[in-house]
Amino acid sequence: AALDLTLILLTAVIWLPLMVVIALWVKLTSPGPVLYRQRRVGYVGNEFFIYKFRTMKVDADTTCHERYFEQLIEADCPMTKLDANGDPRLIPCGAFMRASGVDELPQIFNVLQGEMSLVGPRPCTPHEFSRYDRWQKQRVNVLPGITGYWQTHGKNSTTFSEMIAMDIHYANKGSVGMDLAIILRTVPVLIGELLESRRR
Repeated sequence: AALDLTLILLTAVIWLPLMVVIALWVKLTSPGPVLYRQRRVGYVGNEFFIYKFRTMKVDADTTCHERYFEQLIEADCPMTKLDANGDPRLIPCGAFMRASGVDELPQIFNVLQGEMSLVGPRPCTPHEFSRYDRWQKQRVNVLPGITGYWQTHGKNSTTFSEMIAMDIHYANKGSVGMDLAIILRTVPVLIGELLESRRR
């Protein structure tokens, strides 16, 4: 979208050097690739590979995330992160990267490839998508985003059902004005999450 491209170009002087620094940090502090790729479900159910800075050790078991997400769906309780209280699988500063959201910066390239937008529902994994009811799949009627309505309106304090409802609300009512408001809210929300993670 024009808004995505404009904002990416205008902020390149910020995110590009930051990405270089983070890439060097990951490379110097943990053996393995700098980027992590994972299959996700995008617009109208089309699958693609999402890019992230790797925050876990190469041999880390990730199946526990799938089990944990299944429990969240069944219990419909607040979606607290699995690693909220620490995780030995994380690389040095991995927790900081996740809390600050900088591990998601490589998804700018997903946006440039047309697979994502700056704003939209977070893309889920195919395993998660297979657990959705038919009506819940309406959340893929728009491009997935790096940030979104849910992330800036409660996120970890909301339940799975509330997240789905927010995403569908955005899919039906999204606009340039709403996108700009969400983008402006993202930084203070991330700062709040970072401070909360440090308190824990």
